[in-house]
Amino acid sequence: MISSPRHRRATLWALAASTIVRVAFAQDSPAVDVIPGMPPVADPLNLYSEAAADRFSPATAEALPRVYVPHLRSNDVYVIDPATLKIVDRFKVGLNPQHIVPSWDLATLWVNNNAEGRTDGSLTPIDPKTGKPGASIPVDDPYNMYFMPDGSAAIVVAEAHQRLDFRDPQTMELRSSLLVKGCKGINHGDFSIDGRYAIFSCEFTGAIAKVDLVDRKVVGLLKLSRGGMPQDVRATPDGRRFIVADMMADGVFLIDGAAFRETGFVATGVGTHGLYPSRDATRLYVANRGSNLVHGPRHGKGSVTVLDFATLKVVENWPIPGGGSPDMGNVTADGRQLWLSGRFDDVVYVFDTTSGAVRTVPVGQEPHGLTVWPQPGRYSLGHTGNMR
Repeated sequence: MISSPRHRRATLWALAASTIVRVAFAQDSPAVDVIPGMPPVADPLNLYSEAAADRFSPATAEALPRVYVPHLRSNDVYVIDPATLKIVDRFKVGLNPQHIVPSWDLATLWVNNNAEGRTDGSLTPIDPKTGKPGASIPVDDPYNMYFMPDGSAAIVVAEAHQRLDFRDPQTMELRSSLLVKGCKGINHGDFSIDGRYAIFSCEFTGAIAKVDLVDRKVVGLLKLSRGGMPQDVRATPDGRRFIVADMMADGVFLIDGAAFRETGFVATGVGTHGLYPSRDATRLYVANRGSNLVHGPRHGKGSVTVLDFATLKVVENWPIPGGGSPDMGNVTADGRQLWLSGRFDDVVYVFDTTSGAVRTVPVGQEPHGLTVWPQPGRYSLGHTGNMR
C-alpha cells in the first residue's frame, strides 16, 4: 500500500524521462526553473498538461476505477463504481473524515479524519488496488493534506491550529510545523508552477496566505477586498494567477501570484466553493454550494459555473434541478464527468461535462471531499486530486 523509497525513485525517474520527451514540444516558451527534485514542467503554458485525459502514470495501472466518498457525520467512506453508479463497499474510518487525498506517488489514498474539536485525529490509508482501508495513523487535526512538489513531505493542514505540519510522506511522522499566524481556518491551497511557493485560503479571516516552500516561512497575508470565506484555490494553466473561491462573496478572486495582489473578481453563484480544471485545461468548473452558511439547508441554490480558463469569463451555468449543495470532488479521467459531493443533501452529483445534465447518487451523512480514482497525472499535490 505504501511504496518503498526505491519504488518512488524508480517511478520518479521513469516519469521524468517521459516528460523530457514532451518538453521538446514546448520549446517556444522558456523552461521553468523548478525546485530540485520536482518533475520538470512539460508545457510552460499549461501546468496541467500531464493530467490530460487518460494520460495515466504506470503507478495507477492496477487501481480499481472507483469514487471514494467520505462522510463527515457518519464517520465512514462509501465506495462507488462509476460505471454503474452503485455503492459497492463502505467502511468505517476515523472521526469526521473531510477529504480523501491521493499521495504524491499515487500509491495511496489518505482519508483525512480531523476529529473536529478533539485531539484524536487520524489518517486512514486506502489501497487503490483493492479499495480497502489499512490501519489508521494518529495525526493531529488533518483537515486537508497536500504534498511538497518534489514529493519530500506531506503537508497536513491543521486547520484548528492555523498550522501547516510537514510530515514524512509515507509514515506521516512529524518533521516540522509552520504557524501561519492570522490565517484562521487555513484549509485549501495550490502551488506555483515552479514549486517555490503555495497560496492557502484563510476561511475565517477572509484572507489568503503565501508560503515560501523553500525556506518554509510565511511571506505574506492578503485580505480579500470583498471576501468573507475563501475556500478552494487553483493556479491558472500558465501559473501566473491563482483563482480563489469565496463562499460569502459568491464568486472567485483573481490573484497575481508573484506580486501577491488581487487583480479581479468574477461572480459565479451562491456559496462558491470548489474549483476543478477540465482535462484539457480549457475550462474551470466552479462548484457553488447553494448557501453562504457553513451548515446550509437542503435543496439550496446549488450550481456549477463553467469558466473559460484562458479568459476567466463565465461561459455556462449548470443549475441543479430542485436545488442542491455541490461541494468537493473531481473530474473523471476521460473528462466526461464531474463528480461532486452534495454536502447538505446526502447525495453525490454526477455532471455530464458536455451537456451539464446531472444525476444523483444517495450516499451517507454529509459527504465532503470525495475523490475519483484513478486520475491522469505524474504526481499528486494533494487535496482531492491536484494532479500535475
